[in-house]
Amino acid sequence: MNNKLPTETPVYLFLGFLESGKTKFIQETLEDPRFATGEKTLLLVTEEGEVEYETIKFANAENVELVVLDGKEQLNETYLTELQQKFGVERVVVEYNGMWMLEDFFAAMPEGWMINQIMTFFDSNTFVSYNANMRQLVFDKIQNTQLVVFNRFNETTDKMEFHKIVRAISRRCDVVYEHIDGKADFDDIEDPLPFDINAPVIEIEDRDYAFFYRDLTENLEAYVGKTVKFRGIVATDKRLSPVDVVVGRHVMTCCEADIEYCGIACVLPQDMGLKTRDWINVTAKVQFQKHRIYKGKGPVLVAEKVIVCNPPEEQLATFY
Repeated sequence: MNNKLPTETPVYLFLGFLESGKTKFIQETLEDPRFATGEKTLLLVTEEGEVEYETIKFANAENVELVVLDGKEQLNETYLTELQQKFGVERVVVEYNGMWMLEDFFAAMPEGWMINQIMTFFDSNTFVSYNANMRQLVFDKIQNTQLVVFNRFNETTDKMEFHKIVRAISRRCDVVYEHIDGKADFDDIEDPLPFDINAPVIEIEDRDYAFFYRDLTENLEAYVGKTVKFRGIVATDKRLSPVDVVVGRHVMTCCEADIEYCGIACVLPQDMGLKTRDWINVTAKVQFQKHRIYKGKGPVLVAEKVIVCNPPEEQLATFY
């Protein structure tokens, strides 16, 4: 028994619902000699599908310990630490239950476990239905992933519906469509922003604020020094100076349970006596600089023009 835990333990997470192709992909990965680099590997399975692992086919099978959780109660730091100590685990491969939220796994990770890669698999025949009926679970499996794989994809199926659903959740992950015959296509659909980022003044329509906020936070360098114009709701704080406010919108990324205020620090031209929940039209230059609300540097709107206005008809911003 090895009681000393390694400083860093890489974790490979494979996400998706039952019969989405996770087991098949992991089986092929562990059969690949290129992945069998000698580390003691824990294969942690949190659900059992129709396909069973053929451990005898794993490259260096003696270095792989297969553990199937009996239930969610075993998904805790104490039990996972015991497994690592018992087997001397140096890396972890996880087939994760599609009906469990990913935050539950993050909360259970022992000290030193580091996410190395996340891949998400969907059966293309059921994906749209899952998204319509279990949107929060679909969102949860896509938001942090690096790759989305649509298995059993039909040549005649329109990729655009799949593309739009994924891109409404994440613009950073790659998307692959794997056909029944084994051929795979990368998603190369151009996904332009709904506003002109190269315009002298980037005008953000009410319906597009969620896209703007996400792109600003993911691609800040593209906005620094540029002028933006949009309508937003003000948040104030007595700890800030009268010219320092936050302006943004309430954004729903998945469902009502995850609505949050997505605001940006804003420096007004002068004290306007603004109060929390006031609506303004703001024209401002985007800068990357220190601001108290960030406890460091972040995007700051240096306002050139601010007009108090009425709220839009639809006050909630979404990706739809």
